Amino acid sequence: MNSTNPNTREDIFNILRLLSSDEDLTQRDASMRLGFSLGKTNYLLKSLIKKDLIKIKNLISEGNKAKKMKYFLTKKGLKEKINLAYHFLQRKEAEYNFIKNEWDNLINEEQEQKQGESEGRQAEKVL
Repeated sequence: MNSTNPNTREDIFNILRLLSSDEDLTQRDASMRLGFSLGKTNYLLKSLIKKDLIKIKNLISEGNKAKKMKYFLTKKGLKEKINLAYHFLQRKEAEYNFIKNEWDNLINEEQEQKQGESEGRQAEKVL
């Protein structure tokens, strides 16, 4: 599951993180918690099952339809979750460092501007 799209990777990380919680969820519950459409949630769950990252167990059924399912991360799914968490944290750290650098540059520019204005006033007083 080495998708190059960071948003897709983050979506997969979030769904794996939710599914690793010890809760019985419907797809609707999962989609509401993740802020995904039901169709997107269904698509992601099917792709995770296909890639053997999760397995499901029907808990409650009505007729031939499963009402609630228990999602289990496989060993492969747990490894992928750890890998995605690592990359997620690396990306967030890079974003933080970029923003901190921008902030520091703005502070330095402001101080230089104030210093320039102060020196300009000093020069006016001398004249």
